[in-house]
Amino acid sequence: MDSLRGKYKGGDDVTDSMGLLISILVRYPEVSAVNFDPLEQMIRFSFICSRVADEKELIEFKMYLMDSIQSFNYLEGKDASIIEISYEVCDNLTLFEIKRDVSTLVQEEIALVVQVFYQYWQGNLVLDLNDALIEEEMLMQEEIIDHMLESVKGSENDKYLYAFREEGKVLVFNK
Repeated sequence: MDSLRGKYKGGDDVTDSMGLLISILVRYPEVSAVNFDPLEQMIRFSFICSRVADEKELIEFKMYLMDSIQSFNYLEGKDASIIEISYEVCDNLTLFEIKRDVSTLVQEEIALVVQVFYQYWQGNLVLDLNDALIEEEMLMQEEIIDHMLESVKGSENDKYLYAFREEGKVLVFNK
């Protein structure tokens, strides 16, 4: 499969790391934002819960998600170097951030994390549903994510990128 190299609205080349972030946000409407740090070889995923969760619930969820990620990596025979889960209550929202190293991250783990969020927070998880995305397109996005993850591993020449959704569009910025 070829990389997603091409042009985007701003006229600059679309790099593999940009394609990765775009594909993650297109495929997983539960992810509110995603960052790529090429120097640290780390990806940050952001999720938003539309209510304030209490401390006990947050601690239980964090342990459940961490156990899920570690179990997945154990079954895959991988030793993740970075798995960090943090949360913050802001106004009437609870914000979550998951940091993962790119070297051991795979698309299936991303799908697992998204599913854990979706099931645990149910109707309170903020999502940007795109009814137009059909099953074939979802599978294609998953293949692109797999390919792009492999492509960005060890690539320190990329720029630090931040991608999020706004009014149904995916926006990508570099820092």
